[in-house]
Amino acid sequence: MKLYSNEIVFRGHPDKVCDQISDAILDAYLKKDIHARCGIEVMGGKGKIFITGEVTSKANINIEKIVKRVLNDIGYNTNYQIINNIGHQSPDIALGTNDKVGGAGDQGMMFGYACNDTKEMLPTAMVILQNLSKWYDEARKKCSYLMPDGKAQITGYYDDDMKLKKIKYFTISYQNDEQHRPYTDNLIKEKCLEICKHYNIEIEKFLINPTGRFLVGGFDGDAGVTGRKIVVDNYHAFAKVGGGAFSGKDPSKVDRSGAYKAREIAKTYLKKHHLKWCQVQISYAIGLDKPLAIYIDSNKGNITPDETLYNECTPKNIIKDLKLYEPCYENKAKFGHFTN
Repeated sequence: MKLYSNEIVFRGHPDKVCDQISDAILDAYLKKDIHARCGIEVMGGKGKIFITGEVTSKANINIEKIVKRVLNDIGYNTNYQIINNIGHQSPDIALGTNDKVGGAGDQGMMFGYACNDTKEMLPTAMVILQNLSKWYDEARKKCSYLMPDGKAQITGYYDDDMKLKKIKYFTISYQNDEQHRPYTDNLIKEKCLEICKHYNIEIEKFLINPTGRFLVGGFDGDAGVTGRKIVVDNYHAFAKVGGGAFSGKDPSKVDRSGAYKAREIAKTYLKKHHLKWCQVQISYAIGLDKPLAIYIDSNKGNITPDETLYNECTPKNIIKDLKLYEPCYENKAKFGHFTN
């Protein structure tokens, strides 16, 4: 047996708030203009939310209204100074990514992963944490003692096939009013036990708010930046991740669309070849449409990709096949981009 850990952050974590704001703005642009080119970055902290990056679009968007709506949805006050510093995308990039050329919006490598641990084709511990995060968001709306910020981590015992056998430490740090800790601690423990029972996983020990107190959170307690939770957004360190974050980027940016496609390929090959796990790498050059390479690895070794994949993996075809012009990105930013 070996010990391995993975982590998730809750919706109210400052970095995740920035991700959701970036993607909510992206959704608003795509809803009015599917040809919008966006690379939106957000930073928040100490009473201010700063929005920058690049947008080229015919649509007019009320950014301040979107930011306040997202903050309200997550459970934070909306009395922040909102600074809009968005500019236009470089015309040099547009030369290779316009609709006629259809080239990749950046160079780089993207990874996709799937395994046979769960029906979601994701690692068990990852699914457990996603379920906990979704539950916490709903529980917070019903229980005034719970506040939005938080994160959770599983340190588990794994066998040689990296299958979770038992949880040694279930660590949860969550923001709360600190006046009802026995109740809220027990509420969270019971939910963790319920989720883990579904997967026949036992928990040896809980570590809940190990510092002893978590009253101040969100942008009052920490700063947040778009794209800083790249491992949480991918596969919780059970697989490799590419160099680019997702949130705020329209689907012409292969950092996002390429990673989504790599996940779909991994799921397809997992089932087609009866694999325990499958990992896919796709690489691109900015302005060119076809991938430079597609590499597929698995528990059975390297698998030569079908040649048709190179045509499937052009940005135009990925966007069409996965319907990536539909506004869907804020929801993806909440609990992890790969949930099924």
